Amino acid sequence: MSAVPGCVLCEGPGGRLVFEGAKLRVIHAQEAGFPAFYRVVWTAHAPEFSDLDTADRVLCMEAVAVVEQCLREHLQPAKINLAALGNMVAHLHWHVIARFADDSHFPGSVWAGAQRERDAVREAQVAARLPAAEAAMIERLGRMGGQGN
Repeated sequence: MSAVPGCVLCEGPGGRLVFEGAKLRVIHAQEAGFPAFYRVVWTAHAPEFSDLDTADRVLCMEAVAVVEQCLREHLQPAKINLAALGNMVAHLHWHVIARFADDSHFPGSVWAGAQRERDAVREAQVAARLPAAEAAMIERLGRMGGQGN
């Protein structure tokens, strides 16, 4: 699976790079209103999860689990949302989003309509804890077999 011209995830990181290994990277998506919105992006262009062989599927999902665990440990969200849609960008990536009961869209999805006004103070409090969560992600992902750095 090689790079596809015009694919935004083949041509760039897709957000602020947190971790880059041999087969995948983790980025902070910087989505307005959702300070703890991350993506695990497969490096090689693969439209679907089933395009990966068994070992790579395991590696990919272990990375998703690491990001989820670090967010849970450092942010104590009400819920973690996981999604692999690919409708807009057909390059394998998983959304890993820490959700809070007081975020503007909860309990709806981040793509649903807002339920309440955004709370800038609360968002800043969450954002202030991201460096510790990201340091844990980097450390744990770096220990995963076959990742390289």
